Amino acid sequence: MHLHDCINFLLNSSQHTVFQHLKSQLSEYHVTPAQYGILNVLWEHHTLSPKQICEFLSLEASTVSCILDRMQKNELITRTLDPNDRRNVVVEATAKAEAIQKPIEAIIDKVNQQVLSPFSEEEKQFLRGALLTIARTKLK
Repeated sequence: MHLHDCINFLLNSSQHTVFQHLKSQLSEYHVTPAQYGILNVLWEHHTLSPKQICEFLSLEASTVSCILDRMQKNELITRTLDPNDRRNVVVEATAKAEAIQKPIEAIIDKVNQQVLSPFSEEEKQFLRGALLTIARTKLK
């Protein structure tokens, strides 16, 4: 099989291109693309357990734990015991993270526009749908 016919190669190289560009755009705020994903779900849901974050972002617990450690050191999140069940931890965005929400969301919008600019509206909708279908497919 030719490399450019391999879906894994195409998805990986596309993701890498977008990731590197997004990483450079977010660097001013000392936030990585992975940290943005966590902040995004926290901005929407306010408090989540690490397990819930994993489920929203389709990430492994060990990956999320490492990202949360860095985010806590950078004062972007807090982790506290759940007042309703002290066996569980809840994660919240800090005031520092809330303060950068609007400029970061503007960066995300700009990057989305840049990445999708070569496509018609119909192609954009198809691409989003196709990527969601792939992401949601449970391969055996």
